[in-house]
Amino acid sequence: MMQIDSELLTCLQAYLVKMGLSVEQAKVEKLVAFVQLMDKWNKAYNLTSVRDPKEMLIKHIVDSIVITPHLTGRHYIDVGTGPGLPGIPLAIMLPDTQFVLLDSLGKRIRFIKQVTHELGLPNVQAVQSRVEEFHQHVPYDGVLSRAFASIKDMLHWCQHLVDSQGTFLALKGQFPAEEMDEIPANFKVCEVVKLDVPGLDAQRHLVKIQKI
Repeated sequence: MMQIDSELLTCLQAYLVKMGLSVEQAKVEKLVAFVQLMDKWNKAYNLTSVRDPKEMLIKHIVDSIVITPHLTGRHYIDVGTGPGLPGIPLAIMLPDTQFVLLDSLGKRIRFIKQVTHELGLPNVQAVQSRVEEFHQHVPYDGVLSRAFASIKDMLHWCQHLVDSQGTFLALKGQFPAEEMDEIPANFKVCEVVKLDVPGLDAQRHLVKIQKI
């Protein structure tokens, strides 16, 4: 295991206290290790426009794990996961929940596979595919999307991934009023949750949608 940056560890622990999340030390260390791996690989792979590891903590880790209490299923797919967001932080937080991380770019999938190997995350499966071409045998409990597409496009491209019991979880910035107006008639919005992300000077919302 790599040397964990103690300053990042202290920062993350402070954010977790503000969020009211009680997280075991081993998980906190893995979350910090993920930031360190992102920082290391970012130079060659250009995984994220965020360059400062402390900023990554807020914009990538805290911003992902804030939805942990809303994941009640056992099997999720994170579409357009990029460098593994929010999938990897959520998989660290919820080791008994299975996550498929889907992205069309090979370098991102190679990075995710490296992360799952180094951090020991058997509950993560990385898949290189376009979402509309990806098919699985069993429907997922939920589809996660963070900065992937508009809600309408997400529902259009991903509707084959869940059955009527499945939920679409769209992580958004400001309340997406225009996108909400474009949701097709065969879907319903179950809940919109205003998220409080410590250290982030911006709005965050989680939109939960189901098929009718």
